[in-house]
Amino acid sequence: MARIRHTIVILLRRRRLWQAALTVSIIAILYIATADNSYPIPTSDNDKISHLLAFIELTVLARLSWPRLRAIWCLPALVGFGLALEAMQANLPYRVFSLTDMLANFAGIAIGLVIWGALQTLMNQRVKDSPESL
Repeated sequence: MARIRHTIVILLRRRRLWQAALTVSIIAILYIATADNSYPIPTSDNDKISHLLAFIELTVLARLSWPRLRAIWCLPALVGFGLALEAMQANLPYRVFSLTDMLANFAGIAIGLVIWGALQTLMNQRVKDSPESL
């Protein structure tokens, strides 16, 4: 079990991997948020869940990408990205601005920060807990 945990910790410390994943996620979310669909997109609870999950993912990936950066610097970037998405959608004839989408984004950021706290605890495991010290 200690070896698996050690492998996970090593993977979690691969910042370039997480930066690449964050870049791909941002591009995918931008595309999904602005793509013109030939059918109307109904507003539903599922849409809010999508926003929530997207911003949990973005928050965790941003924190994994720059773990030493204080959260105070990540929060404005994530909130700004959410606002920018909604502003873009407000200017598209086939999309609308939604305050409830913004609330789901903020909730996703908050949940992502909680998850980050748990991951940070795992990443900061002491050397004596690693398999090499056994």
